[in-house]
Amino acid sequence: MAVFTGAGVAIVTPFKENREVDYEKFAQLIEDQIAGGTDAIIVCGTTGESSTLTHEEHLDVIKYCVEKVAGRIPVVAGTGSNCTETAVYLSTEAEKFGVNGLLLVSPYYNKATQNGLYQHYKTIADSVKIPCILYNVPSRTGCNIAPETVVRLCKDVENIVGVKEASDNISQIVRLMSLADGKVDLYSGNDNQIVPLLALGAKGVISVLSNVAPRQTHDICAKFFEGDVAGSCQEQLRAIPLCNALFCEVNPIPVKKALNLMGKGAGTLRMPLTEMEEENAVRLEKAMKDYGIL
Repeated sequence: MAVFTGAGVAIVTPFKENREVDYEKFAQLIEDQIAGGTDAIIVCGTTGESSTLTHEEHLDVIKYCVEKVAGRIPVVAGTGSNCTETAVYLSTEAEKFGVNGLLLVSPYYNKATQNGLYQHYKTIADSVKIPCILYNVPSRTGCNIAPETVVRLCKDVENIVGVKEASDNISQIVRLMSLADGKVDLYSGNDNQIVPLLALGAKGVISVLSNVAPRQTHDICAKFFEGDVAGSCQEQLRAIPLCNALFCEVNPIPVKKALNLMGKGAGTLRMPLTEMEEENAVRLEKAMKDYGIL
């Protein structure tokens, strides 16, 4: 059974002006997502600025999220690392907090061979009992998980259940699903490709867009699953200008700006991320107004 189906939000981590985690604002963001129909919360992923959280902060944010959600929807924790031992540590600790699954980014910077990726992921998954979702985002990591490796892991390791695909390579994703034999739970990692991946059998999306449009992102998936493919496609296409604006600078710079424009208090960013360029901020604000969320 899939960890979740539908739209899971890759939730931001709000910071105060002094760049400490703002747990009061985080609690409100969680409540807003649940009220908006989000199907799952993915905490401490790329959008959550996990790369600049200390290990202690990383685990505190995960624990806090689990406690606030209180079982109402699934919580998936980003616990990947380019160091296998670190990923094992974060994963085993997150499991203790009661997360429903783990999201494991491919090793960045040091990369790995496909065999290295297999051993890396198997080692992490063997250290826990909860489901693990691989995360393929080669534009950030410089490391691509080949379809054959994804399928091999999902078939060989009982609790590796699927992959978040953010490679932008539709042909690769088609190959993956042609090899999957029903063993791979696919999630879109790109908001502009939700419907195309649902058409290939995806279970849903792990979404940046959901931070600012939870109901609409949920509806893209829900309409598709209900058989209203035309309605789903219409919602997808309507969201494209906003999706483009949310990625006109590196994520999560635009989505934090968007939340702040909405009065949600996402706060500042941690360096090396910096505030959005004014020209792009104007573009984002227009896209939000055109979409009807501002």
